Amino acid sequence: VPQDPMDFEWSYWIEWGRERILWLLAGHLLVSQVSRLLVEKYKPWCLMVYGMAACWLLLGIKGFAVILLHAAISFAVAQFQLSLLTWLCSLILLSTLRIPAVEETERKWYDTENEYYLLLFTVSVRCLFCTSFSLEYCWHAPTQKSSHSFLWMLAYVFYYPTFHNGPLMNFDEFSKQMRRQEAFSVKTNLSILIVGIIRIFFWWCLAELMIHLMYIHALYSSALPLESASYWALGGLALAQVLFFYVKYLVLYGVPALLLRMDGLKPPALPCCVSLMHSFTKMWR
Repeated sequence: VPQDPMDFEWSYWIEWGRERILWLLAGHLLVSQVSRLLVEKYKPWCLMVYGMAACWLLLGIKGFAVILLHAAISFAVAQFQLSLLTWLCSLILLSTLRIPAVEETERKWYDTENEYYLLLFTVSVRCLFCTSFSLEYCWHAPTQKSSHSFLWMLAYVFYYPTFHNGPLMNFDEFSKQMRRQEAFSVKTNLSILIVGIIRIFFWWCLAELMIHLMYIHALYSSALPLESASYWALGGLALAQVLFFYVKYLVLYGVPALLLRMDGLKPPALPCCVSLMHSFTKMWR
């Protein structure tokens, strides 16, 4: 059965996942577990180096340089310890992605439009992480600045499980948990991994069934069936769309959340089921 081609986000990330990102995440998992087993003290730096290498491999030297430049500029602006200046810096850095000359130059770096979009999405998400670090740098007392070094910012910005699409984890939570050294148990981690993979596989199968059988987005893209549908049908279609959105992000955020747990970190909560909500406030966090 052909799938609904109208959900760009799902098709895009599944394609990238199959081609490269899942393999790079598997590499991160291997580096993480070996570093936890042998050099727990240096785990943040091992993962930082791996994240940089993965970024270089996927986005090229120029894409890597753009993200590194954004991080350096954000860190430099944070030295003024003014929250308003940090927000302005983040907005200006984001706005540069829409400058026609910059867009044209960045497109020339890649052979396909999908590769350019990956740079665009990654830089946008990295900007959120740079903003989180910079704001927390502004809010902390001078005695706490030692834990907010540029090296720690790079470890945070280039942490690979959250690199391309999130979810967002603020810097304070990341650094506190990454510094914490816990007893490493292969048996415990293996059980977490197996259960996590089974859950994610179930959610992925459910999302694939929905996109192959329900054609929610294709129906929304055509005015004719919507005009002839009853209010009950339109309500059901709207509910089906938000339920697919929920299941989609159980997969897209479930994979990095599993790797966060494997790294000894507590991941952000996965999306709430929309059928149990009366407000979408939590859906966008």
